[in-house]
Amino acid sequence: MFSPDPADGRVFTISRTVRSTDVTPDGLLRLDAIARYLQDAAEDDLADAGLDEPYDWVLRRVRVAIRGYPGHAEQVRLRTYCSATGPRWAQRTTTMARRGTDLIQATATWAAIGRADGRPAPLGGAFQQVYGPSAGGRQVSARLQLPAPPATQPGRPWPLRATDLDTIGHVNNSVHWAAAEDALTGLDWRPAGAEADYNRPILPGCHPTVVTSQADGELSVWLLDAAARLASLRLTRAAGGGAGVAAGAAQAQ
Repeated sequence: MFSPDPADGRVFTISRTVRSTDVTPDGLLRLDAIARYLQDAAEDDLADAGLDEPYDWVLRRVRVAIRGYPGHAEQVRLRTYCSATGPRWAQRTTTMARRGTDLIQATATWAAIGRADGRPAPLGGAFQQVYGPSAGGRQVSARLQLPAPPATQPGRPWPLRATDLDTIGHVNNSVHWAAAEDALTGLDWRPAGAEADYNRPILPGCHPTVVTSQADGELSVWLLDAAARLASLRLTRAAGGGAGVAAGAAQAQ
């Protein structure tokens, strides 16, 4: 069930068009593109609010509910707001709509990291003034939740590219979802739910491997550096199986 926008506080809205670089061969918005759209909305919101706090934001965890996928050349509208806070992190809820119908909602926990020392930083007074009203006093934990991969499951190399790195000097959070898209190749369904834990940053010089595992109605993906877990992702199909999410989106185009 999607959460409603807050009755009080800041809700920021942007629009964009789904481009050919953002979609599957079937013309449906990819998971890594969804992640980029979410980050774009967050960055545009912070810029529009005029905040100049001495920290950057690093994604710790995200959960995504999907009712349908926008298609190529469609216009989508994203609404984003701060939905909860913690001592050194905040939760952001973002809803993507097409033609007035909410299709995708993501709830993400972002940690504030000081630019000077790279350590977790307390949220400043300016942040609380701008985003506190929409959070409404709700508290959120930054604890990660997804399990480790099976110890016996083999992995395969996941080479990094120079274009994967962002301004903080590590692999951007949207790149992890490209591994999930690879894992979905050949399956007859698109996820109705997706979640990711970002266990450790992927830094230059890292040599990740990707491990996948399937269960009934579920696909799990892990990125590892030797024995160290870098990220954990879990995709779930719609109740009743089949390709219902993707088919419903395609028919609505």
